[in-house]
Amino acid sequence: MALRNSFFLALCFAGFAFLSNINVGLAGRQLLQTTTTPNLPKLPPFPSILNLPPLPTLPTTQPSQLPKPTLPPLPSMPTIPNLPKLNLPPLPSIPTIPNTMPTIPFSSPPPAKTSP
Repeated sequence: MALRNSFFLALCFAGFAFLSNINVGLAGRQLLQTTTTPNLPKLPPFPSILNLPPLPTLPTTQPSQLPKPTLPPLPSMPTIPNLPKLNLPPLPSIPTIPNTMPTIPFSSPPPAKTSP
């Protein structure tokens, strides 16, 4: 089964590779460079829309005739008991990094023996 799928996939790939050799860009350029308009056949005029009778309207009901839905009362929310305040020790402070960096002494290169 896998061999058939891979064979079909290879066949499709070969077909698309063959069809991609058609030079579409050259054909498009030729169409853009033509100055004459193509002779298109004359189309018949569109038929006019017939006068249709008006559609029947749906009967409407008065808002006062509709029954008003009644909702059951919502249950009351239970109260959350107050929790005792916990006394936690303070967090330790993090040491800071100094803002100054040590300087690296710069040594100049030795003088050249020949001048350029």
